Order: sequence, then C-alpha cells, then structure tokens
Amino acid sequence: MGKKVIKFMDTSFRDGFQSVFGARVLSDDFMPALQATVDAGITHIEAGGGARFQSLFFYCGESAFDMMDRFRAEVGPDCDLQTLARGINVVALSQAPRDIIDLHAKMFKKHGMTTIRNFDALNDVRNLMYSGERIAHHGLNHQVVVSMMELPPGCSGAHDPAFYMDRLQQILDADIPFHSICFKDASGTSNPRKVYETLKQARKIVPEDTILWFHTHDTAGLGISQNLAAIEGGATGVDLAKSPVSGGTCQPDILSMIHALKGTDYTLDLDYEKVLLASESFERAMKDYFFPPEAKMISPTVTLSPMPGGALTANTMMMRDTGTLHLYADVIKAMSEVVARGGFGTSVTPVSQFYFQQAYLNVTQGKWKKINPSYGNMVLGYFGRTPVPPDEEIVRIASEQLGKPVFTDDPLDILEPGIPKATKILEENNLPVNDENIFIIASCEQKGLDFLLGNAVVNVRKITDEKPEEKKKKKTSAAAAAPATGPRSYTITVNNRPYNVVVAEGAGGGFQAVPAAGAAPVPAPAEAEGTDVDAPTPGNIVKVLVEVGDEVAKDATLVVMEAMKMESEVKAPQAGKITAVHVSAGDTVQATEPLVTIA
Repeated sequence: MGKKVIKFMDTSFRDGFQSVFGARVLSDDFMPALQATVDAGITHIEAGGGARFQSLFFYCGESAFDMMDRFRAEVGPDCDLQTLARGINVVALSQAPRDIIDLHAKMFKKHGMTTIRNFDALNDVRNLMYSGERIAHHGLNHQVVVSMMELPPGCSGAHDPAFYMDRLQQILDADIPFHSICFKDASGTSNPRKVYETLKQARKIVPEDTILWFHTHDTAGLGISQNLAAIEGGATGVDLAKSPVSGGTCQPDILSMIHALKGTDYTLDLDYEKVLLASESFERAMKDYFFPPEAKMISPTVTLSPMPGGALTANTMMMRDTGTLHLYADVIKAMSEVVARGGFGTSVTPVSQFYFQQAYLNVTQGKWKKINPSYGNMVLGYFGRTPVPPDEEIVRIASEQLGKPVFTDDPLDILEPGIPKATKILEENNLPVNDENIFIIASCEQKGLDFLLGNAVVNVRKITDEKPEEKKKKKTSAAAAAPATGPRSYTITVNNRPYNVVVAEGAGGGFQAVPAAGAAPVPAPAEAEGTDVDAPTPGNIVKVLVEVGDEVAKDATLVVMEAMKMESEVKAPQAGKITAVHVSAGDTVQATEPLVTIA
C-alpha cells in the first residue's frame, strides 16, 4: 500500500510576506521566484488577500489587483491561487456592507484567483454566511474556517475540541456552501494534542470526501508537531513556506516537513532538489529586504499571550516607526489579561490588533484607563458575538467611554451600502468610477484615495550594501569638513506676523537667535485655549480634517490615524471651536501627544 499524499499550499508569497516583512514587499522583487516555484511542482500558492491587499496601497505604491494579474500571468492558468478573507471584514479591518462583500468576491474572481479562505475571528457563524455565499456565487472555491488558538493560563470555556466541533456543526447546519474546511491557528499556540483531537473529531462529522486543512505558524516552535498531529488526525492538507520566510512567525518549511514525514505513512510527493532550487531563487529575490530579528525567533511567550505571526511583525514595524519598540515585551505580557477579559475572540486579524492596541494602552496609560475603540466595540458586540461573554466590568467601562450600549443583533444589518459612498468620493476627486476603484476606496479609505490620486508613499524596509562602519565614517568626515558659518538673517512668521532674526554661532559651538537691528522682538507663541485631543495610540497621521477656527460638533471626525495596520478616526470629545492643530498628514505621533485643541 502506497503512502498517502498530503496536499499543501505554499504561503511564501502572502503569509510569508505578511509574517516577516509586515506585508511590505514590492511585486517586481518577488516575481522572478514564482516560475521556480511552479518548476518545483508546486501548484497551490497563496497569492494575496489579508494584509497583502491593503499593504500594496498603504506601503508599496502598487495596486493589489495589478499584482494579482501579474501573479496569474507568471504561474500560468493551472495553478490554484488562493487568497485570504476575514468574513464580513473581507480584506479590511472594519466591517464591510453586503454590496462590498459581494464586490470583493467578484473582483478577486476577475483578477485570477481560484480559492478564498474565509474566516471570522470571533467564530460567529453569522459572519461567514453571506460572505461564503457570495464567494461560491462568483465561481470561487470557498474554504470556510474554524479559527483556533490556545487560551491564556487559567482560562476555559472555549477553544477546546468541543468548542470547535460546535462551531463546525453550526457551519454545516447553516448550509454555507464550501469546497473545503480549514482549522486556522494564526498564533501557532494550539497544543498538538488538541490539534489531533480536533481534526480527528471533525473527520467523524463531515462527509468522507471532505477536504480538511490545517494552518499554523511556527512562532512558538510548534509548527511541525502541530502539522503532524493534524495529519494523523485526518487533515487532507497543510500550509508550508520556503526559505527565507519559513519558520519563526511564518509557516513551517516545506523541506522540513518532507523530512518530518519520513518513516510515516504520509508524503508530500515532492522532489526536494527542485524545492531547494525554488528556495534559492526566492532567497535571491529577498536578499535586499530587512528581516526583523523577531520574525525569525522562537517566541515561547506567545503560548501565554497568543500573538499571531502575521500581526507580530506588522506591530513591531509600526513600533519601530514610532520609536516604541522597547515596549513590545510589556505589551505582549499585558495581552494575556486583555484576551482573558475580552470574550476569547481568536487572536487573528482584526481581533489580534484590538488585543494588541488595548494591551498597549494598558501599558502606557494604566490598566483600563483608556479603552481602544475597536476593542470596546468588540466587547460590546458590534463585530458579532464573542465565544464567551466578555468581563462585565470591561463591558461597563467600554460602554461608558464609547457612549454605546451593548449590541446583540447582526452587524451587517447596521451597515450602510458602500458602493454609493465610494462612488461619491471618486466623483468628487475626478477619478474613474469602476469596480476596482470602488473596492479600493471602500477597503482602503484615505490611503486608497491617496494611491488613486498618485500621492502614495512607498515605505518598504530594505538593507543596503553599505556597511554601518562606512556610514559612520562618512558622517564623521562630513562633520569635520563642515565650514564655519557666520551670522545668517532669516524671516520667521509667528501668528501670521513676520519678524527678522539673525542666527549666529554660539560660544558652545551651537547656534543662538539674535534680534536683527530694528527688528521687533519675537514673542513666545501663546498656548491655545481649550482641551487637547490626544492621540489614542502611537501611529501615523493620515489626514487632518479641521483647521484653526472651524466649529465642530461633538463626535465630529478631527483626524484620521493609522496605527498597527488599522485606520481609526479621532473624534471631537465636545462641540466647540478648533483653536490649534498640532499635526499634519504624514506626521508620526506617540500616544497622548496632542493632535488638536478644541475650546
């Protein structure tokens, strides 16, 4: 009797990019590695979706639709190209209305995709019903998901095999059309025995020919053992990746999995020499990219605070941008309580971001002094039902701070159609109104508009061939060669009044301002009267919507920020007049830094 061939999907070009580079990879750089992948006999490849949709517009200055078209052209017509979707969030971090959910499936089919893996972080089956139906309607394979993780120590009531079987049975009872079922552990924390029992029990309650898939990350060093447990429990396929992105925060390596299956009744049925050539091609393609050290590390603490591999580097990249990376270990430790009191939503996008942002606030502002709006909306029910009821005290605090009641209905029922809104934005900016542009605006908001207007900023981290010692030498030489400077005259403007000043070299080698002859003295800028509206988290300013002198209503949007992959609106805490604006689009701010002042 021959060995059973285990199917697998190569995740290098989507989850690999997200988990290692925060999804910031340019298409021109990785396209040459695709043909080598196909030549190795790999015909099931993850090609986009998830963070690799927004990131193309946010950080790469590219269209994700163009990337998908190029991907299909490179691999040919026969590859199964798969993308990732987040239930009613599709490829954004906020819920999408029904018309945008439908447009998502339509556009991904149009641009060459074959299969969409569709999950809901809360395991609320309601959030999978309409999205799954539209995926199947547009002729795509629907891989429906049960989301997994390990609970923090001392917690129980969900995320055990019985809970997963209950969710699987709900999917079957809801008659959601699907092509396959995936058990997805984005944090890589589920203990292997639980994985085995889950797949074994699932195999008993689904039709015999059902394709069962398992997905994990190697963040905690458990990936290979989890995959083996899933296969022995009855999994049809698993997710794997190639060097240099495999392991660590990404999926286990293909070559390692081939080795682990030796002596068993299973095989990947691949030529390891061809896989090696494909890996070498991919390594050459990625040689200029900065590999965050945390992406390649084993992080045992995630078993206590389940941080997904795909979100880990996105968060650390943002913390590097905002100069707060030194707080990362404290935030991860604080996540354990945030998960425990938040209702046990699976730590996968977008819920993992809610957890991380709330943990950050608990570290920097004091425990539960400030509720992150997204975390608050989750515990209040606006994203769906959490697996268990959230902590009553946290629900009360969230309700008070956000000024919202608990919500128990279907989140889709309170969302306004998205196509008319996106169409209006395109028309106001004299942009073509087509399905692609409508979806870009609906899913990427201001960053999508910036891209379409040609204002996108590329933010991809690469290394250079220049060594640090050479940089230091150049900097020192330049400083030594700087000529002495005498007094220089400038005109500065304070409160719309021009003043002449002279800047002269000071005694200590620094510079001092000297009033010019006959110049009016420069007054110190007066502090604006009113209440400062502070940044709720560290992040980047996407758009400032007010000017000094504007009259605003309570809850009017003042500033749009991007923090930890998410765009969020900072709203006016009261009605009043804007007396100062402290930031501009493109600025990077820290938590509690004033954005505007309102009186």
